[in-house]
Amino acid sequence: MVRWVLAFLLESMAFERLAKDSYDQVPGAPSFLDWLKSAYRKGFARSSPGGYPGDLEEALRQLSHRPPVEAATWAFQVVKRLLPRFSLEEGYEFAYATLKGERQCLLQATLVQGLLESMGFSAGIYMVWKNPEGRESNLGHAVAVLRLKGKDYLVDPSEPIPFPRHLGVFLNTKEGYRFAEPIYARDGAIVAYRIHGRRWLPDEVGPLPYAFVRSQFYYYRGEQARGGVLKPPRTPKGLARSEAMLRKAVALDPRNPLARYLLGLTLAKEGRGMEAKSLLLEAHALYRAYGHVPRSVAAILKGL
Repeated sequence: MVRWVLAFLLESMAFERLAKDSYDQVPGAPSFLDWLKSAYRKGFARSSPGGYPGDLEEALRQLSHRPPVEAATWAFQVVKRLLPRFSLEEGYEFAYATLKGERQCLLQATLVQGLLESMGFSAGIYMVWKNPEGRESNLGHAVAVLRLKGKDYLVDPSEPIPFPRHLGVFLNTKEGYRFAEPIYARDGAIVAYRIHGRRWLPDEVGPLPYAFVRSQFYYYRGEQARGGVLKPPRTPKGLARSEAMLRKAVALDPRNPLARYLLGLTLAKEGRGMEAKSLLLEAHALYRAYGHVPRSVAAILKGL
């Protein structure tokens, strides 16, 4: 299996950078890792799911010797217990996880894969464009992925079960980002992906890179800015906040089509039509190259 190195362990500089990005926006919150260890100790004073110790580091050590699917189920349960409140508006900020017990899809996926990587298992993050019921979105959800030899498992604390069967995911390949349709075995394992009509083995694809994940956190900051592009009533201050966060998202990963698309919409709301059109056309070209143009993007392009 190709090892797609992400360095997302909980104690890594990459994970710390994601938390610092959040604390730059919401100062004054306690250290995320210190909070996590304390919250775990309080939440599982006697034992954690599966009977593992109430000390996070010791639980991670013991789980590193257990079957990876068992470890992923444990991570799923821990995230749901420690972060009980789902919030689209604030749940992507590590700071609000510590202050309010809030989570959102990207933060929970980052935490699940961080726990798994810290146990020594290969894990990462995909975006979702088609849910288990077949409803499509413009990369509207994020999930963790547990990577095993010849098969993958999606891990999603937004669902009632640990290993849901999302029907469309956005992932990485040696040829670049791609929209893919997972092919599942009876136990929920992904045994192949359909991309551009071709069947790809799990070993031929990989999770989204660190640059995309960090970019996507800034995307959510732009998307959820009060008075911003998607939060009416819009204000000049809110739109400026959306623009600043989305420009950061595009700078961190110019290949992120969602960030480029929403930046274009933001500039359009600010009355900067020519810049907006250029960005929207660039975003459309990226979506096409990756194998799928979401309906919302196609509709906007028709109006240009």
